[in-house]
Amino acid sequence: MIAIKILTIALLVYLGWAVVYQLAFAIAGHFFKKEKGKPDGQFRRFAVLIPGYREDAVIVDTVKAALRQNYPAELYEIVPIADQMWSPTIQKIKRLGVQPLEVFFDKSTKSKSINAALAKLGDDFDAVVVLDADNHPRPDFLLCMNEAMGKGHVALQGQRVAKNANTALSLLDGVSESVNNHLLCSGHRALGLSARLAGSGMAFDFSIFKKVMATVDALGGFDKELELKLTQMGVTIGFVPDAVVLDEKVDNEKSFARQRGRWLAAQYRYGRRFAGAAFKALFLKGQLDFFNKTLQMALPPRLVLPGALAFGTMVSALFGQVFAAVWLALLAGNLMSFALAIPRAYWRAEFFTALLKLPMAFLATLKALALMPLAGRQFLHTPHGAVSA
Repeated sequence: MIAIKILTIALLVYLGWAVVYQLAFAIAGHFFKKEKGKPDGQFRRFAVLIPGYREDAVIVDTVKAALRQNYPAELYEIVPIADQMWSPTIQKIKRLGVQPLEVFFDKSTKSKSINAALAKLGDDFDAVVVLDADNHPRPDFLLCMNEAMGKGHVALQGQRVAKNANTALSLLDGVSESVNNHLLCSGHRALGLSARLAGSGMAFDFSIFKKVMATVDALGGFDKELELKLTQMGVTIGFVPDAVVLDEKVDNEKSFARQRGRWLAAQYRYGRRFAGAAFKALFLKGQLDFFNKTLQMALPPRLVLPGALAFGTMVSALFGQVFAAVWLALLAGNLMSFALAIPRAYWRAEFFTALLKLPMAFLATLKALALMPLAGRQFLHTPHGAVSA
């Protein structure tokens, strides 16, 4: 019984910390203001990298969307990185006036594709943008990023917005993306901390990005390794909500589990790898931003947290445990953080209908946890379909 009580208290402390962390940034997100500074008025030359592994279904439309920028055409170059794509797809891209970079690896990863492109491009660029093969940037995306970089920022995350809501799961996935934007971007920047990196819709100073990416060898979740290394260097990652990228959301349980399994494996792997350095940097150099990133990596899956709290509340109440009120208070605080972080536009009938699928999403997240060991050994690709923007 003593061991069970100790385990219960330890679990309460861990989950309670996660609730307080999420609630604090949910509140802070409502005080976010645009990145400060006066733009320098310069127009930077951008390399727009679009790595894609067997993304024949979506890559052509993405290239078309990337070409529709309200930005001087001579100042940006679209670079699709075609990993194991079909010849007809390559020809379609070429007919758009874009030269794809074909790459071949024994074991494909996003970081390998990006580094191959950086090696081929040379250094005739001021900045680099990374998009996913299913991303559709809004026409003013480069303008917004250029303006933010003109204020002195060298690492920026744009706002990823759901491209599709064709199933209940894709709608919930889109809500999750918006919650991430609020908590991990707006909330963090409101308190002076770095925004998260989402893996796409990002912009960087070219030389800094090339230097750091040369040290990145991530099997999956290269963005996690990248944001940890940038904050370790003292780079603050900004957030540009006006730089919008439409991102395809997964619409089935299998893809959801594989995607989350890959993300969670990377999150916990890099959190463990950098934890010691982050503690040392906090106490010796006062690097709170870097330390906070490792804390962020230690958070439990967002969909698992309310389920675990609800389960703990019921078990505690059934057995008359003194901690029942604590479990209930934590569950209430967690639900409040979601209410604060979900954009008002989602509060409509379709969203409440989709909430009925939460148990399925919860089970898919548990499957994702089971897939973590596999994700640590091989890249788990999430296939995309042609979804209209």
